[in-house]
Amino acid sequence: MSNKIKAVTFDLWDTIIDDESDEIKRKAAGLRNKPDERHHLVLQALNRHQPISSEELAIAYGVVNAAFVKCWKGHSITWTARERLEVLLNGLGRALPDEELTALADAQGRMEVDIPPDPIAGARDAIADLASRYKLCIVSDTIVTPGTGLRDLLDVHGLRSYFSGFAFSDEVGHSKPDRSMFDSAAAQLGVQLDEMVHIGDRDHNDVKGPQAVGMKAILFTAKRDQDRDTTSADAICARHADLPGMIDALNR
Repeated sequence: MSNKIKAVTFDLWDTIIDDESDEIKRKAAGLRNKPDERHHLVLQALNRHQPISSEELAIAYGVVNAAFVKCWKGHSITWTARERLEVLLNGLGRALPDEELTALADAQGRMEVDIPPDPIAGARDAIADLASRYKLCIVSDTIVTPGTGLRDLLDVHGLRSYFSGFAFSDEVGHSKPDRSMFDSAAAQLGVQLDEMVHIGDRDHNDVKGPQAVGMKAILFTAKRDQDRDTTSADAICARHADLPGMIDALNR
């Protein structure tokens, strides 16, 4: 077994990108928050064909979102935006023409690209530093925005070019901590699992998952630190400026 780290994999949300930072921009522009806008888009689409109340849709949406979380947490599968809409429509006994359903799913999936959340402070410099010595890959669950949109988001911030691989759950077919996500990253980078270290903010997904397949793992706590006291991480990092040195130290 090799102990030398050759590649670094990153979670995206609240590790590189500040998850809710786009909501500040939306509010400043007088726009609805993301959940309310998704609800509004579906309400408009359905009412073009047959009336439905906002309250009825909200109840159905609540059920679908709970089922999504159950599937995500219990089975490591994240439905695409279109799949979630299809479950919603089936539950309501409603349907939309295929082109309208496609447009609706695309509109929901573009929200975080059209008004992008911001990188966490120091992320760009740390990633650029690490990319000069290690191969880099994103390993991220996709909740609403698909992998194609997340690549665009990284492009917006000038970060995509630093990464040689992308393992997004809507493309891999499973979400973290399923090993297929990390297998995909290793295959794309041309390294072995024990030659990679993963950085992320959730112990269950981003520490236990990679450690179970022989990787090292760093818990990143700048935005979310609930797992700090119970994590099995090889290291804990509170700011991006410390990350390159921390990974180099693990390599020594």
